[in-house]
Amino acid sequence: MIFSTLRTALLASLLCAAGPSPAQTPPPPARKPLVLAPTVEGLLLCDAAVADTGIGDINAAYAFCRQRKQSGAAALTRLLDTLEPGGPKGAVQVGYTLTLQLLALYQKTPKGWAIDTDVLDAYLRVISQVDRPVVVYLAADHFDSLGPLPTELAKDPRNLMHLAGGKPLELGYFGYRIVPYTLLTDPDIPVNHYRFEALKQVAQRIKALPRKVQDRIVAYTLAGELHQMFPDFENGMGAWQNIQVTDYSAPSVAGFRAWLQGKYQTVAQFNAQNGFDYASFDAVPAPARDIRKDKLNSFGEHYDAYADGTLPIGGWLWDPKQSIDQLDLYLDGRRIGPVQRGLNRLDVYRAVAEVTTPNTGFRYNLDFSALAPGHHLAQVVAQSGSAQYKLAQVEFVVVPRDQSRAKTTRAREVAGLKDAKQLAGVRSWLDMPRALQDVYYNPLARDWNAYREAQVVGFLKAFHARAAQAGLPADKLYSHQIVPEVNASWNAQLFAVGATLQGDTPWKQGLNMYGGATDSAWLRAFMAGRRISDYGAPEFNPQQWKRPGAALAALQSHYDGGARFISPYYFSVIPERFKGSAEHGVNRMELGPKNAKDGSDQFYQAIIEFAKR
Repeated sequence: MIFSTLRTALLASLLCAAGPSPAQTPPPPARKPLVLAPTVEGLLLCDAAVADTGIGDINAAYAFCRQRKQSGAAALTRLLDTLEPGGPKGAVQVGYTLTLQLLALYQKTPKGWAIDTDVLDAYLRVISQVDRPVVVYLAADHFDSLGPLPTELAKDPRNLMHLAGGKPLELGYFGYRIVPYTLLTDPDIPVNHYRFEALKQVAQRIKALPRKVQDRIVAYTLAGELHQMFPDFENGMGAWQNIQVTDYSAPSVAGFRAWLQGKYQTVAQFNAQNGFDYASFDAVPAPARDIRKDKLNSFGEHYDAYADGTLPIGGWLWDPKQSIDQLDLYLDGRRIGPVQRGLNRLDVYRAVAEVTTPNTGFRYNLDFSALAPGHHLAQVVAQSGSAQYKLAQVEFVVVPRDQSRAKTTRAREVAGLKDAKQLAGVRSWLDMPRALQDVYYNPLARDWNAYREAQVVGFLKAFHARAAQAGLPADKLYSHQIVPEVNASWNAQLFAVGATLQGDTPWKQGLNMYGGATDSAWLRAFMAGRRISDYGAPEFNPQQWKRPGAALAALQSHYDGGARFISPYYFSVIPERFKGSAEHGVNRMELGPKNAKDGSDQFYQAIIEFAKR
């Protein structure tokens, strides 16, 4: 090391003596510190309210603090000093995430709904009093559902996404009410008026803070997890049968028809390209009926999880000795391409004791839109050295529009394959599709899904534009999005977020990560393919306990990947007497040295260790 240093110094002195070389490139700019900005519950709870044992209700405690113009700054500072003693310094610095639920800021006044400046002041007081980097989460999605204004907005169908038939969704999440607000961008829709107005006023107040305080804000994450909605929000993200999606409200369907006209120009061109005979775009339906059980007025009405021409073939694979080099999909005996591996299957990690990583999922999204009607055989083939093994196979049936009998001739297969179970330690399961799954391709369903994606990205663009217009710095604006496809068993069509996850968006990417997604070769390749850099992780929890060091390795992977901030989910400074006793999937993730559930204690220790960098 010493000789290397001397040699480098000598070379540098010679170069300086000779003068600068025209081919010499300047060194890259120094990297900004990676900020660990945990979400912290209870930021408005002051020490005085905690000390008053006569206060037994959390809302009364918050009111007590607000009246005295006090906040939870002291408790937050103590927590952050535990994670990184001595204040923020070094290559990794500990701050926090401050969540501002925009609709929850409103109160009813004689003149109508207005921002409660006392509540907003309390949040800004935290930023002013805590000398730590902060990520400000400007939340306005379906989780912004508590308080008098969200209760009022939920009663007005104009504010909501609708299922087919015009019924708005009623949803909850582990006992927490959520409201599926519309993704339409019309500012005259009441919920949008309040979302956009709150965004503007919050930005104005932040810009009025002293420059030193404003500079603590390293990022703003915008709106929250924006996506289309579906029934059984807690458990339904992996639904493939009898699915229901949004948004079938009248303005949304009208927007779909306008979108079709923009794409095809004339209904004649639309009909010619897709094999329909609609008289006008006004006659084109938003697909919503399942041909298996509903009477269709035209085939264009058909909609299910496969109607857009995509059949997912996936499951999980545990290969502890890494015997398998590659998975490939063969269709009717012909190789189609490599099967994606390393996708998150936290359910398998929980259920199977010997599986020590959630990243066991595999999936191939097969485009069957051009396949001939009839029976087809899909085979997942494992390559191990020079040998091939059958990992899984399934037969499915492509049915024509008129539902005429499909050919039952046995499809060709790759013969002579060994069974992958012969490989030491290998375990696997094919989850989808079910055997002899019947599929019907409706090109209008493909357009409907593309339009639903356009709605999601359109609202995020509108929200971002208003944040920029309000004067928030463009280089600090990040999304706060979910990446459904990193989860092998999830149905990404339910969410329709793909268009928000590109590298050419006007905002920087903020990608939420749980389970195996926190340290995922698949996700790294996903970001690299879209040229996503300088990103953030607005929600982050490995939820792992079987391999010591997994949480620390996940944090390191994102330092190496160039992340600007990571927001571990979550800490709490609320005393036990204010909390409910029920355990659910969220509070299992509360980070601390005494909570072993979901590896929360290990993640806690990893944060402390990582902050020493």
